[in-house]
Amino acid sequence: MTTRHPSGGPRELVELTGHVLDTGLFTRVLDDVRALGADYEVVRFDVGKEHDDPSTVRIAVTAPDAATLDSVVMRLHTHGANLVEVEPARLTTVERDGVFPADFYATTNLPTQVRVAGTWHPVENPEMDCGIVVELEGELEGEGDAAVVRSVRTVPVSDVRAGSRIVSGAAGVRVTPPPREAGDDSGFTFMQSEVSSEKPQALVVRQIAEEMRAVKERGQRILWVLGPAVVHTGAAPSVAALVRGGWVDVLFGGNAIATHDVEQAIYGTSLGVDLSAGRGVEHGHEHHLRAINAVRQAGSLAAAVEQGVLTSGIMHALVEGGKDFVLVGSVRDDGPLPDVRTDVLDGQRAMRAQLHSPDKGEVGFCIVVATMLHGVATGNVLPSHIPLVCVDINPATVTKLADRGSAQARGVVTDVGLFCATLARELTGSET
Repeated sequence: MTTRHPSGGPRELVELTGHVLDTGLFTRVLDDVRALGADYEVVRFDVGKEHDDPSTVRIAVTAPDAATLDSVVMRLHTHGANLVEVEPARLTTVERDGVFPADFYATTNLPTQVRVAGTWHPVENPEMDCGIVVELEGELEGEGDAAVVRSVRTVPVSDVRAGSRIVSGAAGVRVTPPPREAGDDSGFTFMQSEVSSEKPQALVVRQIAEEMRAVKERGQRILWVLGPAVVHTGAAPSVAALVRGGWVDVLFGGNAIATHDVEQAIYGTSLGVDLSAGRGVEHGHEHHLRAINAVRQAGSLAAAVEQGVLTSGIMHALVEGGKDFVLVGSVRDDGPLPDVRTDVLDGQRAMRAQLHSPDKGEVGFCIVVATMLHGVATGNVLPSHIPLVCVDINPATVTKLADRGSAQARGVVTDVGLFCATLARELTGSET
């Protein structure tokens, strides 16, 4: 329950449990409190005695006003810090389509629960930068009210509708801290420290392959997010082999990855460069446009495969294997291909639908190769429990995902062509 600090500002107690010292978590929490214009007082600190013992810290946060306090508590939720006092969530009715109430709770991608009608309810499909909509049967009158909670789920601001009940403020919301802790050597832990090109790449590829095998054994799907450099570096045959081998269940990308894959399949070039010789060809600058036109003439990528226009490559393998793909365009696109979604909100919805498909199963692993923009877009809709690997020759691209809130992202800095060939050989026995 919010109380008044002697200075007149509202005050809340938050609690943080885990390896808060050796992970630097305690320092980050205090820095965030101060950065948002609030103050703190450490009122309790129980330090774990053994290396693997968690510590618990309780912090009194004081802010100049309630709005600032709510902002601080929401930020601390990203670190797994929760309010000590248990209160019911405050629900506000949305007045206009596409507009949250001013004090809406801004979500993280961590597992989240909301307290409604005296019970903690898990939030479906946790996703960062959304609101939480609560669907009820009946009206709430108090903490022990018997109203039936039909669902509690995330909703992007573009999809919220007037009349929906949205969680406002941080009261009645709790999150589960990220699972990675100091000394934890279980699970998906390779590349746990800094991004570096000096890691043993063969070992990293084997570890990724092992995780992918485990995902398939659990009956989950593997998501690939690809940029056009996959084609430019000559990796398309290796990725196509992975598709045929059953290691690619769904692909996210833009117009470019599909266009240059089709261009290579039809003309043997990528952006007019002969990939077998490594040099430009006469009139090669036209090839990507002619490839787009050929698919548009056929009507779709699937039709191009059926008509024999497209006989090889990544998109051909996806179509032939009945695999899913979501292509979302941008203002830079030529064409685009008929399968490309030019409405980005429609593209976001299609991406979310692939992550949580009741018919096809959940995505259990995501690998981003040679794309910063689509990688960040995917990270934004990905729950924190889904392992995420980013592969790129540029370390800045690899770290961008973590900088944008995808704390589970792991980086591999290497040539993507060599990486894909090595992974294909590890999983299928062949590089093509």
